[in-house]
Amino acid sequence: MKYLFAILILNLSLLNASSITLDEALDILKEDNLEIKSASLEVKSARENAKTASGSNWGKLDFIQDIARSDDAGNVFGFKLSSREATFGDFGAEEFMNNYMAGNPDYTTPPHDLNYPDSRSYYQSKLKYEIPLFTGFKISSYTNIMNSMIKMKSLDKTKLQQEKVYELKKSFYDMALLRTSEENLNVILKNIDILENITQNMIEVGYAKKVDLLEVKAKKGNVERLISQMQSNQKLLYHYISFLLNQKITDIQTPSTDIEMPNLSDEEILNANVDIQRANNGLEIRKNMVGVEQSAYYPMVGAFGEIATADDTFLGDANDHKSYTVGARLTWNIFNGGIDGANIEKSRLEFIKTQNQVALAKSGISLKIQKIRTEIETFDANIKSLKKELNLANEIYSNYEGRYKEKLSSMSDVIIKQSQQIEKILQLQQVKNKRNERIFALEKLANGDI
Repeated sequence: MKYLFAILILNLSLLNASSITLDEALDILKEDNLEIKSASLEVKSARENAKTASGSNWGKLDFIQDIARSDDAGNVFGFKLSSREATFGDFGAEEFMNNYMAGNPDYTTPPHDLNYPDSRSYYQSKLKYEIPLFTGFKISSYTNIMNSMIKMKSLDKTKLQQEKVYELKKSFYDMALLRTSEENLNVILKNIDILENITQNMIEVGYAKKVDLLEVKAKKGNVERLISQMQSNQKLLYHYISFLLNQKITDIQTPSTDIEMPNLSDEEILNANVDIQRANNGLEIRKNMVGVEQSAYYPMVGAFGEIATADDTFLGDANDHKSYTVGARLTWNIFNGGIDGANIEKSRLEFIKTQNQVALAKSGISLKIQKIRTEIETFDANIKSLKKELNLANEIYSNYEGRYKEKLSSMSDVIIKQSQQIEKILQLQQVKNKRNERIFALEKLANGDI
C-alpha cells in the first residue's frame, strides 16, 4: 500500500508539474524558442564583427617563411646578398684578375661566374609588424558602426522576442476564452438534456409532439458540434504553444479572460518603442558612414618594422645573417575625379533621408497608438453591452422554457431563444478575443513594458 501511495503522489506531482502558468511559459519561451536563439547568435556575430573593426587599430604581426631554389643570376646574387654571403668572386673578380695578370685586362666580356651561377637554395624567416597611425578617422568610424550594429541586432532580437511573447500571451488568453465558452455551452447542453427529458415525458402523456423532441435533439447536436469545434481549437492552440516553447505542452493554467487597460501615456510608449529605437540607431549608423566617406580627404599614415634572417639552409647562421627594417608611409590622394566628394554627398543625403524616416516612424507609431486605444474603447463598450444582452438572453430562455412546460409557447420558440443565447455567448467570446489582441498589440508597441 505504501508503494502504491507513493506512486500515486508522484503521478499527481508530475500532473501538476506539466500544467504551466503564463509566467513560466514566458521564461521557457525566452530560453528555448528556436527563433530567439537564432537572434541571440546574430547578436554574438555582431559583437565579433565589432572586435574585427576595433582590432585594426592594433595593426598586424606576420611571420613569413620563404623557401626557394634558383639558378637565375639575379635571384642567386640576391639570395647571397640577403644572407650577407656575397663575395667579390660573385662579380667575376677571379676571371678579371687572371686576365689582368696575363697582361690582357678584359673590361667588356661578361663574367661567367656572375651570369651563370650554380643553383642555390634560399630560406628566409621574417617577422613583420604593420600598424596604422592615422586613417582619417576611418577605423574609429567603422568601429562605431559595428557597435551600432550590435545594438541593432539586439533590438532585432528584442522585436522578435516581443512578437513571440505577443503570440504566446494571445494563445493563453485565447485558450482561456475557449474554455470559458465551452463551460457556458456545457451548461446549455445540460439544460438541453433536461429539456429533452421534459419533452420526452410530455410526449408520453400527450402534451407534446415528436417533432418537438426532434427539434431539441437537433439543437443538442448543434451545441455538441460547437463544443467539439472549441475542443479542436484548444488542441491546435496546444500544438502552437508547444511550437513556440520548443517542447511538448499538454496542459496550461489559463489566466483570467479580462485584461485591464494598460496605464501608460503615449510618450512612455514612444520612448520604449523598439521600432523607433531601431530607427534612431540606423540614424547613428548613417552619421558614421558620412565620417567613413570623409576620411578620403585625409592622408593615411602607417608604420612598419621587420626582422629577418636568410641562408641557404633553414635558420643557418641565423644570428649572423639577421637584419631589420623600420619605416613609415604617408599616402594622400590629391585628386580622383571628384569621386570622394560624390560619395560624401551621397552619404549625407542618406543621413537626411534616414532622419525623415525616424520622424515618419514616430508619427506612424503615434497613429497606431491612437488607433489601438480607440479600438479598445469600442470593444469595452461592446463587451459591456453584450454582457447585458447575454443576461437578457438567459432570462428569456428560462422564461420560454417555463412557458413551454405550461404549453404557453412552442418548442420552436424555445429553440429560437436558446439559439439567441448561444449567439450572444459566441459574440462575447469574439469581442473579448479582439480586445485582448489589441491590448497585446499596445503592449508590443511599448516594448512589453506593461
